[in-house]
Amino acid sequence: MKPQYENTILIVDDQSTMRMLLSQLLKKEGYKVVESTCGEEAVLLAKDSNFDGILLDLKMKGINGIETCRQIRGIARHQVTPILIITSMGEDEALPEAFEAGCDDFIVKPINPVVLHARLKAHIHKTELYNQLESVRKSLNRYISPRTQNMVEHYAGSGEYPAPEKRQICSLFTDIRGFTQLSQHIETEHLFSLLSEHLAYQVELVYQYSGYVDKYAGDGIMAIFEGPEMAKQSCHCALEIIAHAKDLARHEKNHLFAVGCGLDKGQAIIGNIGSPEHLDYSVIGETVNLAARLCGYARPMSIAVSESIFIENKDNKHFHFSPEHHIEIKGFEQLVSVRELTSPSTIS
Repeated sequence: MKPQYENTILIVDDQSTMRMLLSQLLKKEGYKVVESTCGEEAVLLAKDSNFDGILLDLKMKGINGIETCRQIRGIARHQVTPILIITSMGEDEALPEAFEAGCDDFIVKPINPVVLHARLKAHIHKTELYNQLESVRKSLNRYISPRTQNMVEHYAGSGEYPAPEKRQICSLFTDIRGFTQLSQHIETEHLFSLLSEHLAYQVELVYQYSGYVDKYAGDGIMAIFEGPEMAKQSCHCALEIIAHAKDLARHEKNHLFAVGCGLDKGQAIIGNIGSPEHLDYSVIGETVNLAARLCGYARPMSIAVSESIFIENKDNKHFHFSPEHHIEIKGFEQLVSVRELTSPSTIS
Protein backbone atom coordinates (compact mmCIF):
# COMPACT_ATOMS: atom_id res chain seq x y z
CA MET A 1 0.00 0.00 0.00
CA LYS A 2 1.33 3.45 -0.96
CA PRO A 3 1.73 6.02 1.82
CA GLN A 4 -0.84 8.75 2.15
CA TYR A 5 1.10 12.02 1.91
CA GLU A 6 -2.02 14.17 2.21
CA ASN A 7 -0.41 16.87 0.08
CA THR A 8 -2.54 18.67 -2.50
CA ILE A 9 -1.07 19.26 -5.95
CA LEU A 10 -2.45 21.65 -8.57
CA ILE A 11 -2.06 20.37 -12.14
CA VAL A 12 -2.31 23.04 -14.85
CA ASP A 13 -2.46 21.84 -18.45
CA ASP A 14 -4.79 22.57 -21.36
CA GLN A 15 -4.49 18.98 -22.62
CA SER A 16 -6.94 16.63 -20.89
CA THR A 17 -4.81 13.52 -21.61
CA MET A 18 -1.78 15.03 -19.84
CA ARG A 19 -3.89 16.14 -16.89
CA MET A 20 -5.33 12.63 -16.63
CA LEU A 21 -1.88 11.02 -16.76
CA LEU A 22 -0.38 13.32 -14.12
CA SER A 23 -3.44 12.94 -11.92
CA GLN A 24 -3.26 9.14 -12.04
CA LEU A 25 0.45 9.12 -11.25
CA LEU A 26 0.05 11.46 -8.29
CA LYS A 27 -3.04 9.81 -6.84
CA LYS A 28 -1.25 6.48 -7.02
CA GLU A 29 1.40 7.96 -4.72
CA GLY A 30 -1.17 9.24 -2.25
CA TYR A 31 -1.49 12.89 -3.33
CA LYS A 32 -4.70 14.85 -3.57
CA VAL A 33 -5.12 16.50 -6.94
CA VAL A 34 -6.82 19.64 -8.23
CA GLU A 35 -6.92 20.14 -12.01
CA SER A 36 -6.97 23.37 -13.99
CA THR A 37 -7.36 23.74 -17.75
CA CYS A 38 -5.56 27.08 -18.19
CA GLY A 39 -3.23 29.56 -16.55
CA GLU A 40 -5.92 32.14 -15.87
CA GLU A 41 -8.00 29.63 -13.92
CA ALA A 42 -4.91 28.40 -12.07
CA VAL A 43 -4.10 31.91 -10.84
CA LEU A 44 -7.63 32.34 -9.51
CA LEU A 45 -7.43 28.98 -7.74
CA ALA A 46 -4.06 29.90 -6.24
CA LYS A 47 -5.44 33.14 -4.83
CA ASP A 48 -8.12 31.30 -2.85
CA SER A 49 -6.50 27.95 -2.02
CA ASN A 50 -3.32 26.52 -0.54
CA PHE A 51 -1.40 23.95 -2.57
CA ASP A 52 1.63 21.92 -1.54
CA GLY A 53 2.94 21.79 -5.08
CA ILE A 54 2.04 23.04 -8.57
CA LEU A 55 2.73 21.38 -11.93
CA LEU A 56 2.57 23.78 -14.89
CA ASP A 57 2.69 22.91 -18.56
CA LEU A 58 5.08 25.25 -20.38
CA LYS A 59 2.92 25.84 -23.46
CA MET A 60 -0.78 26.52 -22.97
CA LYS A 61 -3.47 28.58 -24.64
CA GLY A 62 -3.92 31.98 -23.02
CA ILE A 63 -1.12 32.78 -20.61
CA ASN A 64 1.67 30.24 -20.83
CA GLY A 65 3.30 28.33 -18.01
CA ILE A 66 6.01 30.93 -17.42
CA GLU A 67 3.57 33.82 -17.01
CA THR A 68 1.28 31.63 -14.90
CA CYS A 69 4.26 30.81 -12.67
CA ARG A 70 5.17 34.49 -12.34
CA GLN A 71 1.64 35.46 -11.31
CA ILE A 72 1.23 32.61 -8.84
CA ARG A 73 4.62 33.36 -7.29
CA GLY A 74 3.39 36.90 -6.67
CA ILE A 75 0.59 35.57 -4.43
CA ALA A 76 1.63 35.74 -0.78
CA ARG A 77 0.48 32.26 0.15
CA HIS A 78 2.49 30.73 -2.70
CA GLN A 79 5.79 32.58 -2.40
CA VAL A 80 7.57 29.34 -1.44
CA THR A 81 5.21 26.72 -2.87
CA PRO A 82 7.13 24.30 -5.12
CA ILE A 83 6.35 25.03 -8.79
CA LEU A 84 7.53 22.53 -11.42
CA ILE A 85 7.34 23.30 -15.13
CA ILE A 86 6.42 20.46 -17.53
CA THR A 87 8.43 20.79 -20.77
CA SER A 88 8.88 18.83 -23.99
CA MET A 89 12.17 17.77 -25.48
CA GLY A 90 13.87 20.68 -27.22
CA GLU A 91 12.32 23.40 -25.05
CA ASP A 92 15.46 24.00 -22.98
CA GLU A 93 15.77 27.55 -24.28
CA ALA A 94 12.73 28.55 -22.21
CA LEU A 95 14.11 27.26 -18.92
CA PRO A 96 16.16 30.36 -17.95
CA GLU A 97 13.03 32.49 -18.25
CA ALA A 98 11.02 29.90 -16.32
CA PHE A 99 13.48 29.93 -13.42
CA GLU A 100 13.54 33.73 -13.50
CA ALA A 101 9.75 33.65 -13.17
CA GLY A 102 10.10 31.61 -9.98
CA CYS A 103 9.82 27.95 -10.85
CA ASP A 104 11.78 25.49 -8.71
CA ASP A 105 12.37 22.65 -11.15
CA PHE A 106 11.24 21.09 -14.43
CA ILE A 107 10.05 17.70 -15.67
CA VAL A 108 10.62 16.63 -19.29
CA LYS A 109 8.02 14.76 -21.32
CA PRO A 110 7.50 11.87 -21.63
CA ILE A 111 6.89 11.82 -17.89
CA ASN A 112 9.02 9.42 -15.89
CA PRO A 113 6.93 8.52 -12.79
CA VAL A 114 10.02 7.92 -10.65
CA VAL A 115 11.53 11.30 -11.55
CA LEU A 116 8.21 13.09 -11.06
CA HIS A 117 7.65 11.59 -7.64
CA ALA A 118 11.24 12.05 -6.44
CA ARG A 119 11.52 15.70 -7.46
CA LEU A 120 8.08 16.64 -6.21
CA LYS A 121 8.64 14.91 -2.89
CA ALA A 122 12.04 16.55 -2.43
CA HIS A 123 10.73 20.06 -3.09
CA ILE A 124 7.73 19.59 -0.81
CA HIS A 125 10.03 18.34 1.94
CA LYS A 126 12.32 21.38 1.61
CA THR A 127 9.33 23.71 1.74
CA GLU A 128 8.01 21.99 4.86
CA LEU A 129 11.41 22.39 6.54
CA TYR A 130 11.48 26.06 5.54
CA ASN A 131 7.99 26.62 6.97
CA GLN A 132 8.98 24.90 10.20
CA LEU A 133 12.03 27.14 10.52
CA GLU A 134 9.95 30.22 9.79
CA SER A 135 7.48 29.19 12.47
CA VAL A 136 10.31 28.78 14.99
CA ARG A 137 11.83 32.10 13.95
CA LYS A 138 8.54 33.94 14.40
CA SER A 139 8.07 32.33 17.81
CA LEU A 140 11.60 33.25 18.90
CA ASN A 141 11.11 36.82 17.70
CA ARG A 142 8.37 37.21 20.29
CA TYR A 143 11.01 36.71 22.98
CA ILE A 144 13.71 39.07 21.72
CA SER A 145 13.81 42.75 20.82
CA PRO A 146 13.82 44.04 17.21
CA ARG A 147 17.39 45.28 17.72
CA THR A 148 18.49 41.78 18.73
CA GLN A 149 16.62 40.31 15.75
CA ASN A 150 18.50 42.65 13.40
CA MET A 151 21.81 41.73 15.00
CA VAL A 152 21.13 37.98 14.65
CA GLU A 153 20.10 38.39 11.02
CA HIS A 154 23.27 40.38 10.36
CA TYR A 155 25.38 37.67 11.98
CA ALA A 156 23.61 34.92 10.05
CA GLY A 157 24.44 36.70 6.80
CA SER A 158 27.99 37.82 7.51
CA GLY A 159 29.18 35.35 10.14
CA GLU A 160 30.57 38.23 12.21
CA TYR A 161 29.12 39.86 15.28
CA PRO A 162 28.72 43.64 15.03
CA ALA A 163 31.22 45.55 17.13
CA PRO A 164 29.93 47.24 20.31
CA GLU A 165 28.87 50.82 19.64
CA LYS A 166 28.37 53.92 21.72
CA ARG A 167 25.01 55.62 21.35
CA GLN A 168 22.92 58.30 23.00
CA ILE A 169 19.82 56.67 24.44
CA CYS A 170 17.00 57.18 26.89
CA SER A 171 16.48 54.27 29.25
CA LEU A 172 13.18 53.61 31.00
CA PHE A 173 12.73 51.17 33.86
CA THR A 174 9.40 50.20 35.39
CA ASP A 175 8.70 48.22 38.52
CA ILE A 176 5.59 47.12 40.41
CA ARG A 177 5.77 48.03 44.07
CA GLY A 178 5.10 45.31 46.63
CA PHE A 179 4.68 42.55 44.08
CA THR A 180 6.06 39.90 46.43
CA GLN A 181 3.51 40.83 49.07
CA LEU A 182 0.74 40.84 46.51
CA SER A 183 1.62 37.30 45.49
CA GLN A 184 0.98 36.18 49.06
CA HIS A 185 -2.55 37.57 49.20
CA ILE A 186 -3.94 37.20 45.68
CA GLU A 187 -4.79 34.04 43.81
CA THR A 188 -1.76 33.16 41.70
CA GLU A 189 -3.66 32.69 38.43
CA HIS A 190 -5.42 36.04 38.79
CA LEU A 191 -2.23 37.85 39.74
CA PHE A 192 -0.35 36.33 36.82
CA SER A 193 -3.14 37.35 34.45
CA LEU A 194 -3.13 40.93 35.71
CA LEU A 195 0.66 41.13 35.52
CA SER A 196 0.68 39.79 31.97
CA GLU A 197 -2.02 42.25 30.94
CA HIS A 198 -0.21 45.20 32.42
CA LEU A 199 3.21 44.30 31.04
CA ALA A 200 1.68 43.69 27.61
CA TYR A 201 0.24 47.19 27.72
CA GLN A 202 3.62 48.62 28.74
CA VAL A 203 5.26 46.88 25.79
CA GLU A 204 2.62 48.20 23.38
CA LEU A 205 3.23 51.73 24.66
CA VAL A 206 7.00 51.41 24.30
CA TYR A 207 6.71 50.42 20.65
CA GLN A 208 4.00 53.01 20.07
CA TYR A 209 6.52 55.65 21.14
CA SER A 210 9.28 54.24 18.91
CA GLY A 211 11.23 52.46 21.65
CA TYR A 212 11.94 48.80 22.18
CA VAL A 213 11.92 46.49 25.18
CA ASP A 214 15.44 45.31 25.93
CA LYS A 215 14.34 42.85 28.59
CA TYR A 216 11.76 41.99 31.21
CA ALA A 217 12.84 42.34 34.81
CA GLY A 218 10.34 40.12 36.63
CA ASP A 219 7.50 42.54 37.29
CA GLY A 220 8.80 45.38 35.13
CA ILE A 221 10.61 46.20 31.91
CA MET A 222 13.78 47.86 30.66
CA ALA A 223 13.04 49.90 27.56
CA ILE A 224 15.35 51.84 25.26
CA PHE A 225 14.54 54.90 23.13
CA GLU A 226 16.77 56.36 20.44
CA GLY A 227 16.63 59.18 17.90
CA PRO A 228 16.04 62.93 18.03
CA GLU A 229 12.68 62.62 19.82
CA MET A 230 13.76 60.01 22.37
CA ALA A 231 13.56 62.22 25.47
CA LYS A 232 10.04 63.38 24.64
CA GLN A 233 8.85 59.96 23.53
CA SER A 234 10.14 58.23 26.65
CA CYS A 235 8.37 60.76 28.89
CA HIS A 236 5.06 60.33 27.08
CA CYS A 237 5.44 56.58 27.37
CA ALA A 238 6.15 56.70 31.12
CA LEU A 239 3.16 58.96 31.76
CA GLU A 240 0.82 56.61 29.93
CA ILE A 241 2.22 53.62 31.81
CA ILE A 242 1.40 55.31 35.11
CA ALA A 243 -2.06 56.35 33.86
CA HIS A 244 -2.84 52.76 32.88
CA ALA A 245 -1.61 51.47 36.24
CA LYS A 246 -3.95 53.89 38.03
CA ASP A 247 -6.88 52.76 35.89
CA LEU A 248 -6.08 49.15 36.67
CA ALA A 249 -5.85 49.89 40.38
CA ARG A 250 -9.25 51.61 40.33
CA HIS A 251 -10.73 48.68 38.44
CA GLU A 252 -9.40 46.27 41.03
CA LYS A 253 -10.58 48.59 43.82
CA ASN A 254 -7.22 48.48 45.56
CA HIS A 255 -3.65 49.55 44.96
CA LEU A 256 -2.59 46.65 42.79
CA PHE A 257 0.22 47.34 40.38
CA ALA A 258 1.43 50.57 41.97
CA VAL A 259 4.10 51.22 39.35
CA GLY A 260 7.26 53.27 39.69
CA CYS A 261 9.31 54.50 36.72
CA GLY A 262 12.86 55.79 36.28
CA LEU A 263 14.15 57.74 33.28
CA ASP A 264 17.60 58.94 32.20
CA LYS A 265 19.28 60.09 28.99
CA GLY A 266 22.94 59.57 28.25
CA GLN A 267 25.61 57.57 26.50
CA ALA A 268 25.63 53.78 26.60
CA ILE A 269 27.28 50.88 24.83
CA ILE A 270 25.17 48.43 22.84
CA GLY A 271 26.67 45.05 22.08
CA ASN A 272 27.02 41.35 22.81
CA ILE A 273 27.74 40.29 26.37
CA GLY A 274 28.64 36.79 27.53
CA SER A 275 30.24 33.70 26.06
CA PRO A 276 30.01 32.51 22.44
CA GLU A 277 27.73 29.71 23.66
CA HIS A 278 25.26 32.08 25.34
CA LEU A 279 25.15 35.78 24.46
CA ASP A 280 22.97 38.65 25.54
CA TYR A 281 22.70 41.57 23.13
CA SER A 282 22.02 44.41 25.51
CA VAL A 283 22.72 47.95 26.62
CA ILE A 284 25.16 48.80 29.39
CA GLY A 285 26.38 52.08 30.84
CA GLU A 286 25.91 54.62 33.58
CA THR A 287 22.67 55.91 32.07
CA VAL A 288 21.13 52.42 32.33
CA ASN A 289 22.29 52.08 35.94
CA LEU A 290 20.92 55.51 36.85
CA ALA A 291 17.51 54.85 35.29
CA ALA A 292 17.28 51.59 37.23
CA ARG A 293 18.20 53.34 40.49
CA LEU A 294 15.70 56.13 39.83
CA CYS A 295 13.02 53.52 39.24
CA GLY A 296 13.78 52.04 42.64
CA TYR A 297 13.69 55.50 44.22
CA ALA A 298 10.39 56.58 42.62
CA ARG A 299 7.32 56.62 44.81
CA PRO A 300 4.42 54.31 43.87
CA MET A 301 2.59 55.68 40.82
CA SER A 302 5.33 58.21 40.08
CA ILE A 303 8.14 58.83 37.60
CA ALA A 304 11.60 59.87 38.78
CA VAL A 305 13.70 61.54 36.07
CA SER A 306 17.27 62.74 35.85
CA GLU A 307 18.52 66.24 35.13
CA SER A 308 19.29 65.29 31.52
CA ILE A 309 15.64 64.35 30.93
CA PHE A 310 14.49 67.60 32.52
CA ILE A 311 16.83 69.72 30.37
CA GLU A 312 15.55 68.10 27.19
CA ASN A 313 11.87 68.58 28.11
CA LYS A 314 11.68 71.59 30.43
CA ASP A 315 9.92 73.75 27.84
CA ASN A 316 7.44 71.08 26.78
CA LYS A 317 3.95 72.17 27.84
CA HIS A 318 2.82 68.53 28.04
CA PHE A 319 5.11 67.82 30.99
CA HIS A 320 5.36 69.13 34.52
CA PHE A 321 8.49 68.67 36.59
CA SER A 322 8.75 69.10 40.34
CA PRO A 323 11.54 71.24 41.83
CA GLU A 324 14.82 69.39 41.85
CA HIS A 325 16.23 67.71 44.89
CA HIS A 326 19.47 65.84 45.34
CA ILE A 327 19.79 62.31 46.61
CA GLU A 328 22.49 59.78 47.23
CA ILE A 329 22.40 56.83 44.86
CA LYS A 330 24.47 53.73 45.36
CA GLY A 331 27.34 53.56 42.89
CA PHE A 332 27.39 57.30 42.19
CA GLU A 333 30.06 59.41 43.89
CA GLN A 334 28.14 62.68 43.75
CA LEU A 335 24.59 63.59 44.69
CA VAL A 336 22.15 63.04 41.84
CA SER A 337 19.57 65.63 40.79
CA VAL A 338 16.08 64.11 40.67
CA ARG A 339 12.69 65.49 39.66
CA GLU A 340 9.25 63.97 39.47
CA LEU A 341 7.52 63.98 36.10
CA THR A 342 3.76 64.42 35.94
CA SER A 343 1.19 65.54 33.43
CA PRO A 344 -0.01 69.17 33.76
CA SER A 345 -3.59 67.86 33.86
CA THR A 346 -2.88 66.14 37.17
CA ILE A 347 -1.69 69.34 38.83
CA SER A 348 -4.43 70.96 40.90
